[in-house]
Amino acid sequence: MKVLCLHGKGTSGTIFRSQISTFRAKLPDDVQFDFINGPFKSDPAAGIDLFYGPPYYSFWENDSVDAIRATHSWLNEHIAKNGPYDIALMFSQGCVLGSSMLLFHQEETPHLPPPFKAAIFICGGASLSVLEEMGFHVSAAARERDIASRSALALQAGSSAVLERGADRWTGLKSLSGGLSEDQLRNEIASPYRIDVPTVHIYGSKDPRYAAGVHLSGICELEKRRTYDHGGGHEIPRTAAVSNSIAELFQWAVAQVDTSN
Repeated sequence: MKVLCLHGKGTSGTIFRSQISTFRAKLPDDVQFDFINGPFKSDPAAGIDLFYGPPYYSFWENDSVDAIRATHSWLNEHIAKNGPYDIALMFSQGCVLGSSMLLFHQEETPHLPPPFKAAIFICGGASLSVLEEMGFHVSAAARERDIASRSALALQAGSSAVLERGADRWTGLKSLSGGLSEDQLRNEIASPYRIDVPTVHIYGSKDPRYAAGVHLSGICELEKRRTYDHGGGHEIPRTAAVSNSIAELFQWAVAQVDTSN
């Protein structure tokens, strides 16, 4: 079982390895993880330099559809040389990369095997610009929340918030949530089709980007997806309960891949 690991913006493959170490220790030894760095040097993600030193990387320098597509070409070259991969395990910006690759593959090259057979998304959403280019209808409320959540994440994840409030810094984005259920959030994006490989969606209800994670689950096939709210912020909690749950979901994804072979 070979796993491609895609980190968040302003971190690195080495940092991602550390971030998932607790639940990864609960997995079988025969799972191979490939932690890669994005192609662009980057400033550190908000607050990350308190815990990890440089270098830091990003998968693109701006969020345009053209920039994301260019990174697809870069990653496809990596997969051709180092793959194939059974599963992609992604965090934050890595989720944007992986989800857009699966969507464009489904639209443009469905006769070819997908870049990976299953996907695990942690604290990440899809690119709304990519979705709109592909004919998805994104509601004005989803757009407004997406913009506000990015600013809120920078504040809640920042160094001063970490030092002043610790874990209490995660307060989500209550001002725009409106008390919507997960199903209501999923209905904010109308999908002409859905990602059809097995998917796992792990997000935290106190993460300002929580709705983005729920939205991403909504553009994946219901019968092939599993979701889990770890209850925290934009992070991978290392408690035993969360680690056990993520490990179980990972094993579910492995079983889906094994069944399809």
